[in-house]
Amino acid sequence: MKTLSAALVGLAIALCAQVAPAYVAQIVTTVPLAAEAGVEDTAQLGALVASAVQDVLAHAIAFTPTVVRIEDAHIIGGRLYLILLIADADGEAVIEGLGANSSSANESNTPSGDEADEIRGADTLRL
Repeated sequence: MKTLSAALVGLAIALCAQVAPAYVAQIVTTVPLAAEAGVEDTAQLGALVASAVQDVLAHAIAFTPTVVRIEDAHIIGGRLYLILLIADADGEAVIEGLGANSSSANESNTPSGDEADEIRGADTLRL
């Protein structure tokens, strides 16, 4: 009888619980660079980043994002590597709550060296 009572209480709690989905996705994408593209050609890099982000939004996620943040970008060899953080409205609130901790962690983990040229400047795109 105790087991049945515990099961009913557990079921009641599970059925009454309100789930608030917060969608947050971190996606790594890469695109080839044209031979004439370089870090100095910001217009061409901007267009390349915009097309890569649009491709991710169209093919990699199944929710409607409200924020797209470029967490990191590197040119290694002939490719541009982007790390994107994408979230919906509820996920955006979660990100803002964790923002101070993640920004300090990213700065300490950024690789340095001759093989990777770092691109900075694009932060958050609100949709």
